[in-house]
Amino acid sequence: MIALGLEGSANKLGVGLIRHLPNGSAEILSNIRHTYVSPPGEGFLPKDTAKHHRSWVVALVKRALKESHAKISDIDCICYTKGPGMGAPLQSVAVAARCLSLLWNKPLVGVNHCIGHIEMGREITGADNPVVLYVSGGNTQVIAYAEQRYRIFGEALDIAVGNCLDRFARTLQISNDPAPGYNIEQMAKKGKNLLDLPYAVKGMDCSFSGILAVVDQLAAQLLSGQPRPLMNAEGDEVVTREDLCFTLQETVFSMLVEITERAMAHVGSSQVLIVGGVGCNERLQEMMGLMARDRGGSVYATDERFCIDNGIMIAHAGLLAYKTGSTTPLKESTCTQRFRTDEVHVNWRA
Repeated sequence: MIALGLEGSANKLGVGLIRHLPNGSAEILSNIRHTYVSPPGEGFLPKDTAKHHRSWVVALVKRALKESHAKISDIDCICYTKGPGMGAPLQSVAVAARCLSLLWNKPLVGVNHCIGHIEMGREITGADNPVVLYVSGGNTQVIAYAEQRYRIFGEALDIAVGNCLDRFARTLQISNDPAPGYNIEQMAKKGKNLLDLPYAVKGMDCSFSGILAVVDQLAAQLLSGQPRPLMNAEGDEVVTREDLCFTLQETVFSMLVEITERAMAHVGSSQVLIVGGVGCNERLQEMMGLMARDRGGSVYATDERFCIDNGIMIAHAGLLAYKTGSTTPLKESTCTQRFRTDEVHVNWRA
């Protein structure tokens, strides 16, 4: 069985085709992505992002079909991101999915964005029943599976960790190409002075808005030199932009490691699966690996082909649902900005 997946919940437009083989494994036929990149110091606006998706979706579908060597008649279903995400970009992709469904006479399957990340991560890494840390620009959740639901054990109370990093990149006028979080990661590798920032873990939940406010104040002092140059804790060295990136990463990633370890202890798991765009961060993977090894466990993560939003994860999760008989009627092929992970009935797992 073959599915075509369309993803466009944020600034990445992804189109992918996947085949599920009789032995239960998955074969990736094509995985195409195009990113809307906004100027340095600016975020991506919904209307501009939606225009980008509308402009590129036809070309990406054609390219995905060409690279996959699949015919339209081979495709069993059209899968699209139902939510969560930004309203206008989601609508653009939903319209494209409806058009393809009607044009090719194929059933539609609406997919939860987070479920797509989790199922693709499980497929690629081979993780059996891990605690999942889902970290991206719009979501921060610690998740574990139980009774055909992905249960949320902890989450961000305000802004997502990826949004925190992206907004700080705008404060420092860091380029958005290829991604602000990636550029912060590269700068953090050169940082050496660790400053004090708030550490906001509240039970199993995290808060990042206060941390962002404080590091923004430090950045303002760094850039202006007022009322005095920003110095390290010892007072013998001037703090750099790289030091601020290093400090922010170390602080927020420590919080994520703490709540993930608590979830592992609660459910008795020795596996951690990191998914979402921030999951590409090598420092986060390293810190999580140190924690997991101390517990006799292991960390599973994917590279940027699958961590960053992509169409293949939507195709994979949609095809899993389709094989159990789940489809989305055309009249119900809406999208929603709020679609929690634990709302989905995961009837393809025991």
